[in-house]
Amino acid sequence: MGETVKTGRTGTAPDPEERVELLLRDLRTSRSGLSSREAERRLLHHGPNELRRRGGRRWPKELARQVTHPLALLLWAAAALAWVAGIATVAVAIVVVIVVNAAFAFVQEAQAERAVEALAAYLPHRAKVVRDGREEEVEATRLVPGDLLVIEEGDRVSADARLIDGGVEIDLSSLTGESVPAYRSTSLADTGVPLLQARDLVFSGTTCTEGEARAVVFATGMRTELGRIAALSERVGREESPLEAQVRKVAWLIALIAVAIGAAFTPVAVFAAGLSLDQAVVFAVALLVGNVPEGLLPVITLSLAIGVRGLARRGAVVKRLSAVETLGSTSVICTDKTGTLTENRMRVASVWTGAGEQPVGGAGEQPVGGATGDAAVRALAATVAACNNARTDPGGDVLGDPTEVALLEAAGALGEPLDPALRERQRRRHFHFDPVLKLMSTVDERDGAVRVHSKGAPEALLPLCTAVAEPDGGTVPLTPVRLRRVEERVDAYARQGMRVLAVARRDLEPGRPLPDRREEAERGLTLLGLTAMIDPPRPQVADAVAHCRAAGIRIIVVTGDHPLTAAAIARQVGITGDRPTVVNGEDLDAMSEDDLDALLRGQRELIFSRSSPEAKLRIADALRAEGHVVAMTGDGVNDAPALRRADIGVAMGRSGTDVAREASTVILTDDNFATIVAAVRAGRRGYDNIRKFICYIFAHSTPEITPAVVFALSGGAVPLPLTVLQLLAFDVGTETLPALALGREPAEPGLMTRPPRKRTENIIRAPMLLRAWLFLGVICAALAMSGFFFVLLRAGWHPGDPTGPGEPLHHAYRQATTMTFLGMITGQIGTAFAARTERASLRSIGFFSNRLLLWGIAFELALAALFIYAPPFQDLLGTAALTPAMVALTVPFPFVVWGADEVRRLLLRRRAADGRTPPEGPAA
Repeated sequence: MGETVKTGRTGTAPDPEERVELLLRDLRTSRSGLSSREAERRLLHHGPNELRRRGGRRWPKELARQVTHPLALLLWAAAALAWVAGIATVAVAIVVVIVVNAAFAFVQEAQAERAVEALAAYLPHRAKVVRDGREEEVEATRLVPGDLLVIEEGDRVSADARLIDGGVEIDLSSLTGESVPAYRSTSLADTGVPLLQARDLVFSGTTCTEGEARAVVFATGMRTELGRIAALSERVGREESPLEAQVRKVAWLIALIAVAIGAAFTPVAVFAAGLSLDQAVVFAVALLVGNVPEGLLPVITLSLAIGVRGLARRGAVVKRLSAVETLGSTSVICTDKTGTLTENRMRVASVWTGAGEQPVGGAGEQPVGGATGDAAVRALAATVAACNNARTDPGGDVLGDPTEVALLEAAGALGEPLDPALRERQRRRHFHFDPVLKLMSTVDERDGAVRVHSKGAPEALLPLCTAVAEPDGGTVPLTPVRLRRVEERVDAYARQGMRVLAVARRDLEPGRPLPDRREEAERGLTLLGLTAMIDPPRPQVADAVAHCRAAGIRIIVVTGDHPLTAAAIARQVGITGDRPTVVNGEDLDAMSEDDLDALLRGQRELIFSRSSPEAKLRIADALRAEGHVVAMTGDGVNDAPALRRADIGVAMGRSGTDVAREASTVILTDDNFATIVAAVRAGRRGYDNIRKFICYIFAHSTPEITPAVVFALSGGAVPLPLTVLQLLAFDVGTETLPALALGREPAEPGLMTRPPRKRTENIIRAPMLLRAWLFLGVICAALAMSGFFFVLLRAGWHPGDPTGPGEPLHHAYRQATTMTFLGMITGQIGTAFAARTERASLRSIGFFSNRLLLWGIAFELALAALFIYAPPFQDLLGTAALTPAMVALTVPFPFVVWGADEVRRLLLRRRAADGRTPPEGPAA
């Protein structure tokens, strides 16, 4: 644009100090716009006015990532080994598990990468421009720098432009977070302010709520502020979630254990037990496959999917399964204010007249004025209804500027009939809101009287008042004492973060000409009172904040709104106390990274106001660098980059923009901050259930390995207590459904009073392994082996006696291995009940609360009976029918395993009560 134009992050930006004539010169345009031919030439040079996305198709890469996950690779190896060992059925089953999990996860995540496409929806399809000296409509994508844009009420702005004529109210909430529209005018030229605050500029993606203006386009497409945010969103990539990182570690740990066990068994079996090399390798492969948890991916998927479905019923749509768990580990929530903590609509909370303060109810409630008989209140209601441009649609909804909508609704609540059509017929003069004067006035004829109705900022309107209305409808002079009383009330409202407007009127003398200039109308006014407006907090937010505090989750307000308003809302909902630390955008921009880190560490009650998209990114990065798991909430276009950067982006579904919804991983369809608490609870529950499953799986490693160890250490004197196919039938057949059922476990008591776990905390820890391998596993192994020796010894077996085919003890040996198989299954049932809780008593969550587990156990027992008593499976697995006495021996096994662990958990709770161990948090 020449030497007076600054080039910054958005490309070419206007200099607010530059005269309009120089801007037109540098853009090589005029007040009559471009010619059509010149516009076509510029379109070729600058490109279409649209947001572009880099890169091509991503789905092949995403699909490949699902089938090459470390746990998937381990399952591929297990399937290959099972195939080599001649166990084709097991190999096919494992491959099916891999494919189903990959397909399900891919479908869940495929919709999460369309943020820039949604940004494109913020550009209108058509735009009004002046070309060839006349107004015409063109496709918004064909706008070019130098075009003269015509902006009217209700239009969405199509490009970044500088006003050259007129004034408009612009809703900037999608870019700045401000809930109140901003006035933009040719006569207002700001210097030394951020670009978005320059009052002579309008920006792509914002909406005109009132007025009419013309503006010269200086930036289109990716060079606009909207394009800059799109570029930020594109550069911010998705990182691995805590759960994904933990599952990766678990996969390698399981692989190491499985390979080590298989490799260690082969030489021992060959040299100590005298097995042939082929037999030893087959059994080693069986041990390796047996120690691969084929159900881990399905259980993780099921547990998270259950959380997803539950959250959908509560009003949260989760676009990526792992996001459920990530919410459960959240330690900091950075929340927007407008539309997140608040309802994103202005509302008159109370009015103040000579009779004092009076609350204002919602539409349809008992009118305050009518209830009190306060004539001043009724006069105030009539005035704000007359001095107003909001309107009602056929459905009865009020439309227009949010402030005027709030005032009109308040007038209705105060007993004033709402009839915009009648208002227009009674209006004789209209003096539009002037942002310099901060006033709006109308002259209306009503009931035979002609009155001036005025409203505006108290500091602007009070000097124009000479009297104040009394409750009975009379007036008294506005003396210095009365004026000070009014000003004190204004200050009190301001400290509460409310927006205050003064309301006044004046009766005109009959027969006198109507005032044509506002200076003639806006004088000698009678003050009727004050209106105090606020964007109210959502009713459920305070409770949600209290739950977050109990769960140890820190809440930081990061908003583009005014600091006083943000602080007032944060105080009302309980996020902060009376003295929070408030940092505005300029101060934050001036901070070094070290200063920001120190601020976040040192101050618990923080509010960041007037925050830019880059500022939100800085805050998220700083918190994540400290090891926090960060959830970022938002609803505007300006929130998109931070929503993508955070560990979990939470967007508003109703009031939120498409951009925010696409950039996020969780969408609150009810726009209710309280739903975040439900999501945190679901995430913690899901994580606990995954840990319970892993404990359940690991507990079976000991009884699976013990038969091989006994056989090897005895040098073959003790025959194999479990055959290869019986081991695989146990691992793949009977174990799966109860394991999956643990993903449906209800939450344990005290779940939401734990502190958040650290990002680096391992999902598998030493206490879990000790509980699984050396407590539950040892008990199950001892019970299973006791059943094996009970049958053999009862048949007259002695160590070293032959038990092979054709030997007298062969049938007893088959019954003994079957007893080992059944003993492991019954012990497994006890393990399932024990794993349902980590510290709490089973009674606290209910013995029958997990019906899927009960059905899984029933299926497991039916399958075991089929394996034991059906002749085809007897031939395949080497089992033999058991006598009632043998079966009766295994009946107490589940109660022994569960009872022992119940005693262990009781001792843990007592130690916690004595203060010797932490009272909460995941246990072994």
